[in-house]
Amino acid sequence: MSLGTTRFINSVLEITAEQWDALFCHYPFLRHGFLAALEESGCTVPAKGWKPQHLLLENEAGDLLACLPLFLKDHSYGEYVFDWAWAEAYQRHGFSYYPKLLTAAPYTPCAGPRVGLSAEVSLREAFSILAPIVENMAVEKNIESWHLLFPNKTDLFDFNREELVLREGCQYQWFNNNYKDFDDFLASLNSRKRKNLRKERQKVKKAGITFSWLHGQEVSPEQWQTFYQYYANTYHVRGRPPYLNLDFFLRLARSEGKYMRLLFALKQGKPCAGALFFLDKNTLYGRYWGCDSEMDMLHFETCYYQGIELCIREGLQRFDSGAQGEHKIQRGFEPVTTYSLHWIAHQQFRDAIKDFVTSEADHVRTYKEQAATYLPFKAN
Repeated sequence: MSLGTTRFINSVLEITAEQWDALFCHYPFLRHGFLAALEESGCTVPAKGWKPQHLLLENEAGDLLACLPLFLKDHSYGEYVFDWAWAEAYQRHGFSYYPKLLTAAPYTPCAGPRVGLSAEVSLREAFSILAPIVENMAVEKNIESWHLLFPNKTDLFDFNREELVLREGCQYQWFNNNYKDFDDFLASLNSRKRKNLRKERQKVKKAGITFSWLHGQEVSPEQWQTFYQYYANTYHVRGRPPYLNLDFFLRLARSEGKYMRLLFALKQGKPCAGALFFLDKNTLYGRYWGCDSEMDMLHFETCYYQGIELCIREGLQRFDSGAQGEHKIQRGFEPVTTYSLHWIAHQQFRDAIKDFVTSEADHVRTYKEQAATYLPFKAN
């Protein structure tokens, strides 16, 4: 199939925001401003193990038809689909797992489009052109693997290639069943869980905590500095440096502020915790949080209950709260399946990994079924 020509670029800055965003529309984590802020702040640069290699499909006039975000990586940090055991297996057998190729939203375990598309080309058409080019490039450069993480479930059919191994995972998301307000949501829960949630919220209220929402464009540099300290604390307490820096948030707010909501928890009128959310037309994404000191139930109120209220208030249908967290189940977040696709150059490793993910998928599905039995909703 020939729709035009392809080329790799070493930076999203080689394409205008207007061109790039016309293909990714409202998904906040692969918009031009998000990727540019990561690059310009030094978070996704070769020195940090991230080398942009985005693949473009253009027509004969040079118009952008499709783009595949792509990074050459020296490690597996910031991905949330864990392949460390695969890398160790390669090393034990005398092979190099890195560098590897990655198609994903950096540092973001949120499902979404993974190929940007114009109206002139379908996903199946574009991927049938782009995927073999990535695979051929990998072979030419002795790159052992390419990983496409967190695609939309609805796109899997168009990503169906024999060379790609499908892997399943599990996250927890909240769904808005046309609730009128938070009390209406509580009314859908069984009595015991409803009382528990009310008690948790009441503890925060009795502690004198209030909340203030800000649109991304409204946040001052000083407020971003305060929030960044909270965010960085969540890494420092685990003895790790944060993935992102303050410059990233400042740059991102300038270009993508309309997709961002910053929530501050206030004690006696002064911030004591914060959480950063993103949103598109239908979904709220909970991404980063932190506080200056631990307080009972503050995390649940700031990261979950306030977000649920925002979804109800603004008519958002889904709340994607990110990776991990079984504690979310009893608060109404349902287990959902996540997906990733993996191209493995070495046939024996590909077969072994395929066997592994097949067995893993059985465990994931069993776990998901069991987890659903702990949801707090009334029995139908």
